[in-house]
Amino acid sequence: MSDIKAPLFQPYKMGDLELPNRIVMPPMTRSRASQPGDVANALMAEYYAQRASAGLIVGEGTWISPLGKGYAWTPGICTPEQIAGWRIVTDAVHAAGGRIFAQLWHVGRLSHISLLNGQSPVSSSPVQARGVNVFVAEGADGKPGFAQASEPRALSIAEIHAIVDDYRQAARNAMEAGFDGVELHAANGYLVNQFIDSQANSRTDEYGGSLENRLRFLDEVARALVEGTGDANRVGIRLAPLTTLNGCVDDDPETTYTAAAKLLGEIGVVYIHIAEADWEQAPDMPVAFKERLRAVYPGTLIYAGAYTAERARKALSEGWADLIGFGRPFVSNPDLPERLRNGAPLAPHDAATLFGGDAHGMTDYPTWEETKNKPG
Repeated sequence: MSDIKAPLFQPYKMGDLELPNRIVMPPMTRSRASQPGDVANALMAEYYAQRASAGLIVGEGTWISPLGKGYAWTPGICTPEQIAGWRIVTDAVHAAGGRIFAQLWHVGRLSHISLLNGQSPVSSSPVQARGVNVFVAEGADGKPGFAQASEPRALSIAEIHAIVDDYRQAARNAMEAGFDGVELHAANGYLVNQFIDSQANSRTDEYGGSLENRLRFLDEVARALVEGTGDANRVGIRLAPLTTLNGCVDDDPETTYTAAAKLLGEIGVVYIHIAEADWEQAPDMPVAFKERLRAVYPGTLIYAGAYTAERARKALSEGWADLIGFGRPFVSNPDLPERLRNGAPLAPHDAATLFGGDAHGMTDYPTWEETKNKPG
């Protein structure tokens, strides 16, 4: 085994979970929940079980309430049927020797009225994410595709409190469904991010204005998830300090997200999962910023964003990261840890099958061993 890759394959203790390696499969929307009802299903169970050799799997974004849904055919975790569907998935992953957290998701303004029974999306503020598209069942041509996110309305304080309660209940539902823990999606321009980032939050009450106020919703939701799971070791948080994804921008991200990390350390959540920008000419996250987060947050730090085995080795060796997420390589390489361990080539994914469809582009990617043994 190459020394470049060795740190990835060291075991790691995260809370009371023993991870066999430092490789994380991050959440990726695949839009294949069963209809009607947006229920996790056997196809999804097979998909995640195929990838159970990851040190940790974080499941795809899973909405906590009907108004939190933002993309067609994404799973929820509200109804008895949805909880039972996720139990099929977690049982399959555990039978394959894996560990899986549920990513709890409220998209806020990043939705469309067609997905919300004609209702407007909600957000911290009535600020539309202009130029941002969401995946809908019927686009302008009547076929599944992308549409401009609808104009949102601002949440009342009573509604904010109700959403905190929704998160608490979703955490309870996730534990009932057999997950090892939950991850709060507070990144990539979704609802929690819409409170944190200064340019997305124009409120003048206790949830807007000052940094303390803009972090209040994150604080309340994180504490609700600890209550819902019964254990801070079962709660992780995903943040995206510099991605500016989906129109969320902060005027001073280093100050804002250092304060957020310090707060989450005080609450005691088991990990922070940093989503780095991974597109061409994306803003770089300086190592000094990462070291500042390490200094204020005592838990596990996960980084994801176009990492290679060599970049992962450097991150782990320098000490500012504990685990590394590999994203889309996991889509087309179900045995990604084994391929990385052996320096095997990675199969490319088929972009046309990422959102919606059937087993094609979901569970039919071969392992490296199957590829090597294929006749001809």
